[in-house]
Amino acid sequence: MTFPAYLAHMPGADADGISALSRAMAERLAQPKKGFLRYRRPVERLRGIRARRVDTAGPVVRIGGAEELDPDRRAVVREVMREFMPWRKGPFSVFGVEIDAEWRSERKWARLAPHLPELGGKVIADIGCNNGYYMFRMAAHDPAMVLGFEPYLQHYFAFKALNGMAGLANLHIEPFGVEEIGLFADTFDLIFLMGIIYHRISPVGMLRDLRRSLRPGGTLVVESQVIPGDDPVALFPEKTYAKVPGTFFVPTVPCLANWLLRAGFKDTRFLLAHPMSSREQRRTEWMDFESYADFIDPADPERTVEGYPAPWRAYFLAQ
Repeated sequence: MTFPAYLAHMPGADADGISALSRAMAERLAQPKKGFLRYRRPVERLRGIRARRVDTAGPVVRIGGAEELDPDRRAVVREVMREFMPWRKGPFSVFGVEIDAEWRSERKWARLAPHLPELGGKVIADIGCNNGYYMFRMAAHDPAMVLGFEPYLQHYFAFKALNGMAGLANLHIEPFGVEEIGLFADTFDLIFLMGIIYHRISPVGMLRDLRRSLRPGGTLVVESQVIPGDDPVALFPEKTYAKVPGTFFVPTVPCLANWLLRAGFKDTRFLLAHPMSSREQRRTEWMDFESYADFIDPADPERTVEGYPAPWRAYFLAQ
């Protein structure tokens, strides 16, 4: 059996189970079905385009420069990037094509980066990695390997397109959900869980699974939507929260801290929290659907359109 290359860094993982699942998913995505072709074909249009310069250390992830491609091929790159709209995470610059995503993700990374443990030489997972913006930012620190879990095909293929041009060999992605984390026992030095936990119907169960996939002394990085408050409680919206139907439990900071403790983490560290605003999440040329301003009561910025407390974002480290 041929194993994915990243398994060389994962001696404790279920290599046979992961390889079988990876192969099955690759075969599924190779089928000539409209839903797969919609995003697979744009990636195929970029074959042979490889950046000479890649810079992932700054706020904008830069893959190639405008001078590296002739106008016709640069137009192809722009057309392909537009195929992956809406862009949720960013910003990116791809051969001079400037992608202003919905989220100013560089601000989140700037808040988090000073608190992170050393990333160099580490084996890392990014759960719900989207188009890989944070994975590219991690790459600047020379980790041994970063594996992104991303079940949504739009984001999965967007990363495949980006890294196909960037050629960063220590970044990998699988169309796995967090449900597959059980295959990776005692595997990761760090796990990033950013913007995911409130979409899970059983957040404590998920945190327990993630703890078991960490190596001894490993670190879980949690960034979550929260509501303000000093009591250890969570909001459970009737139907939607800020117009998002897939939101289940939105905790306060003390509630999220308790979830981590109840999941078995012994050393938890609250880093910071801040209110959300349309300065960080907004419509752009690359994400022209509803965004933060449409989710908030126009008469009361401290309430969502449903009447719930407006979201904050909170950051934790747990070992």
